[in-house]
Amino acid sequence: MGWAGESDMLVVGTSEGKRWRMGRMLVQWVLNAVALWIVSRTVSGFVVSGWGSAMIAVVVIGLFNATFGLLLKIITLPLGILSLGVFFLVINAVVLKFSSEFVPGFRVETFKAAFLGALALAVLHLVFGFFTPKRRRVDYRAEY
Repeated sequence: MGWAGESDMLVVGTSEGKRWRMGRMLVQWVLNAVALWIVSRTVSGFVVSGWGSAMIAVVVIGLFNATFGLLLKIITLPLGILSLGVFFLVINAVVLKFSSEFVPGFRVETFKAAFLGALALAVLHLVFGFFTPKRRRVDYRAEY
């Protein structure tokens, strides 16, 4: 008999743990594309022509945010702290505007649209965060 809660754990390196992470990543990808599509329907000047463009745009935005956006956030950290994080929305708007130049079917026409889109995406990601599966506890014990 195992101890309480053993069924809720993932053992690192097992196929179950890998499937869990892959499934979670796919759910996040689709939800981010849905959020981008919702923003395109509500913010004037923020255009996504179809689901394929939304899926590709999410990948490009993620790549730019992980590289270019991270660098900008580190450089402007004091300004971000002084503005209580509002300046990071400006950086996210710059990343959205920059990403729109590389994805066909995804267009951000003005900086105002980029800023409002960044704000709406932040709110939608917060809402979607309540509905996505949470990480389960990981068991690092070796099974012998």
